[in-house]
Amino acid sequence: MKVLISDKMDARCVEILQENSGIEVDVQTGLDEAELVDIIGEYDALIVRSGTQVTPSVLEAAHKLKVIGRAGAGVDNIDTAAATRGGIIVMNTPGGNSVSTAEHSFAMIMALARNIPQGTASLKNGRWERSQLTGVEMRGKTIGILGLGKVGSEVALRANAFGMKVLAYDPVVSSEVAETFGAQLSEPEEIYEAADFITVHLPLIEQTRHMISDAQMTSCKQGVFLINCARGGIIDEAALLRNLESGQVAGAALDVFEEEPPTGSQVLAHDCVICTPHLGASTVEAQKSVALQIAAQVGDVLMGRVIRNAINAPSVEPEIYAKMRPYLELAERLGRLQAQLSEGRLERVTVEYHGDVTYPTSVMTSAVLQGIMSSVTGQPVNAVNAPVFAQERGVHVDELRSSEHEDYAALITVIYQTDKERRLLAGTLFGKSDPRLVRFDEYTFDAIPQGHMLFYVNRDIPGIIGHIGTAMGDHEINIAQMSCGRHKVGGSAFTILNVDGPVPQKVLDDVRSRDYISWAKYASL
Repeated sequence: MKVLISDKMDARCVEILQENSGIEVDVQTGLDEAELVDIIGEYDALIVRSGTQVTPSVLEAAHKLKVIGRAGAGVDNIDTAAATRGGIIVMNTPGGNSVSTAEHSFAMIMALARNIPQGTASLKNGRWERSQLTGVEMRGKTIGILGLGKVGSEVALRANAFGMKVLAYDPVVSSEVAETFGAQLSEPEEIYEAADFITVHLPLIEQTRHMISDAQMTSCKQGVFLINCARGGIIDEAALLRNLESGQVAGAALDVFEEEPPTGSQVLAHDCVICTPHLGASTVEAQKSVALQIAAQVGDVLMGRVIRNAINAPSVEPEIYAKMRPYLELAERLGRLQAQLSEGRLERVTVEYHGDVTYPTSVMTSAVLQGIMSSVTGQPVNAVNAPVFAQERGVHVDELRSSEHEDYAALITVIYQTDKERRLLAGTLFGKSDPRLVRFDEYTFDAIPQGHMLFYVNRDIPGIIGHIGTAMGDHEINIAQMSCGRHKVGGSAFTILNVDGPVPQKVLDDVRSRDYISWAKYASL
């Protein structure tokens, strides 16, 4: 397996990858899009920072690519939607540079409050302008933090140390969590009205682009300070310039820009703007940390161990993944079997978890969809793109969970509904890792889901097992195991035969032709 590193990275990144048997690493930096398109087809993994643009054209040419690793938090240089469609995992390294970015943000706040860059420039130009460079204290001021994730929470802790009142907005953080960082959870409108300093720590997505524009700046206190060390485009730079010129905004500190590098930017030319060239994560410690982290994550994916910090796939910690792997295998087999046993166009999949299922169910549901979609699409399917394929086909996916079950410690049930029928298939684990099928529609039994399998429903009368066994023998198909179940005596019965080889269509037709057989299907795993 081959890994391409296309941006400058700490040397240990290569060493960590090469510690995995069978992984080769190439380092080629400064590639333009055409050059990357020409070579990306050779590689199983790509590791980038912010410099490499992973476009749809690059991804279309990446025939072998399994994973893209971003050494850093932001992934806006990667077309994640196109990667997902291609079944390519996109992962980042959240937290690896959070302290560095938080420290840089606070350094920018301090420099902005005390006019440090302006004072430096004045002195170097031979001027002594103390009266024109009077600053403001941090103590007693209100800081608004938009985004209380790993970076924003670190900023909050530092603001508390300076005696500031901290207001924070984050759509997925509870007030209880905010309080642990000394922050009061608030809506953006409340922050705009109350804050002396507003610092941005959100991702750049459609909902956050130009989140702070004319209307928001106008609603702020006159003389507010704005800081952006997150992603360019969250603050509308044209609106910022207008509000700097009117005096509504007293100053701005920018580490990121709508266009990088910001050639010819009028905002940068304003005397009340201080700026750095995207240095938030540019510390020796942070660059080493994210390089080591992404190398370990990519290595884990390529070696089939675990997925961590994925943007477009469920992530599970290694120790949890090791324990839940048998459940993932069971879930994927249930999906593959349902796709083979059912007739008609799939409309809805319902996955039910009963009993002591303590692991992340979203991961197992993705495994069920992987099994289904790999059987019905004819395309390469994995846990990344399986939900996409299901969505594109209009398949409704439901997930239900119950902590109780009378018969099994843990049970996974997959209900497969098409325009023609509804089928139920359930499985569990015997011990810690032995998968079993235990229910098909109304029938209960105990069967091993592996290899070649013949499923059939028959009238519950004497001699059926012998007749089918003879038929298999006549076609030289050896039966390895048989599992039976019935709903009631004299009604219908259900049987699964594990056989040593494929069941040809003529054999299946022979079984179906018998008047005591009402339904029969062949499936393989």
